[in-house]
Amino acid sequence: MTEVRDELVKKRYASERRFRFYGAAALILTALFLAVLLIDTVIRGIPAFHETSVEVDVNVNAADVDPANLPGGNYDKMIKEAFRAEFPEVTGRANQKALTALLSTGGADALRSMVIADPSIIGKTVTVPVLLGADADMFLKGQLTDQTIAPGKATLHVARLEGEEGFVLTGEKTGEEAEKQLGLATGDVVRFQGGAVRVTGMQNGYLKADPVLPPDAAFSTGNFDAGQWDIVSFSVPQANRRINDNQALWLDKLKQDGRIENSFSWRFFQAGDSREPELAGIRGALVGSLLTVLVAISLALPLGIASAVYLEEFAPKNKWTDLIEVNINNLAAVPSIIFGLLGLAVFLNFFGLPRSAPLVGGLVLALLVLPTIIIASRAALKAVPPSITEAALGVGASKQQAVFQHVLPLALPGIMTGTILGLARAFGETAPLLMIGMIAFIADVPQGFTSAATVLPVQVFLWSDLPELAFKSKTAAAIIVLLVVLFALNAIAIYLRKRFERRW
Repeated sequence: MTEVRDELVKKRYASERRFRFYGAAALILTALFLAVLLIDTVIRGIPAFHETSVEVDVNVNAADVDPANLPGGNYDKMIKEAFRAEFPEVTGRANQKALTALLSTGGADALRSMVIADPSIIGKTVTVPVLLGADADMFLKGQLTDQTIAPGKATLHVARLEGEEGFVLTGEKTGEEAEKQLGLATGDVVRFQGGAVRVTGMQNGYLKADPVLPPDAAFSTGNFDAGQWDIVSFSVPQANRRINDNQALWLDKLKQDGRIENSFSWRFFQAGDSREPELAGIRGALVGSLLTVLVAISLALPLGIASAVYLEEFAPKNKWTDLIEVNINNLAAVPSIIFGLLGLAVFLNFFGLPRSAPLVGGLVLALLVLPTIIIASRAALKAVPPSITEAALGVGASKQQAVFQHVLPLALPGIMTGTILGLARAFGETAPLLMIGMIAFIADVPQGFTSAATVLPVQVFLWSDLPELAFKSKTAAAIIVLLVVLFALNAIAIYLRKRFERRW
């Protein structure tokens, strides 16, 4: 009998150990998945917090600026002409177009701001930080392709092909031995004497190359030794990236000349949405979120607390109050998109309120978080010991005085905690707002509760659906901002609970 009991005790202890192991494994696995998600988001989003610009010496031509209308000057023309002057060897309409394509469409904004701030620079030459386009920015950040530059070691001989545009590259040896000696492969770019050629393959025992950048005058005559040269290799073929080899080499030249500047992108927090990734920001969405949540909390907080106080302290216990309680609990579990459909049917179609406005979004989110606030407030009121109410009534206070002067102040920390958690949920909601039109492209920052606006979660949704690769980084950066706000709200809720909770 004793042996049987000991065996059962061993099995029970073994079962408990397995249960603890499974619980710890589940926690570790969950934490691992969460860490991977957060780390991946941060890695993808950090580049969006930095922007790249190129310093260009611009002659502020008085003929292109009207002193009576400084903002309307032809600053874009001045910027492009000055940038082309940095590369006098780049000729031809197609090449010059590819060169200026490196600049952002908003590149002239910095010069416009400088002239407006100080009109005395008109007629002078000033150094202007010109914002680069998204593709150039991504290339310099290493997001389009990995670039490897290796110095050439063997002697490189170059000869121009007769009767066609191209060159022959050879070393001390010929054929495959020359290819191995030089360390060149098809697709590599070879830079020397201010020019560059791309290796296209082997032909008649020699390496054939096509010109990429125009070389200096000495390059155009006869056969010669390249002298110092290097190999530029890209991990992604030119056909599969938005920056071609010419543009990549132009950017390298600017970087070597110290013209490239990388700075924190305040524009990301100060600008509204844009079709150009490098100009897009979250200010419009952030202001829209704040206005929307302000409307929601202004309605849901007083209504939620009042409903909770009435149901918990004053409402009679009958089938009607039971029905109301059941429906409140059910509404807390209803999918959020149902509230969006309700807002579409009632606030937009019936009352005719403006679409995509913080006012309508706030009304929908107020309905969404109202059950949560009521439930949290009732729980906080229940947590106050009945002796508080009994003591107040015992010294002659009325029921109303006992509730509002004694019970409610003691329950307020718990109510605030539940309210902040409801606020965090409202801040991160997307589905109900999509139903009321807050998915529209809004470039301007909303000026009021009835202005067209979007919110931060919807902005993340919009950017994630765009084809440009640069918006992927913007999406991750917006997610980081959203997570920081949500973490801050939850941290405030935890602080309030710990700071003001009472032990009875």
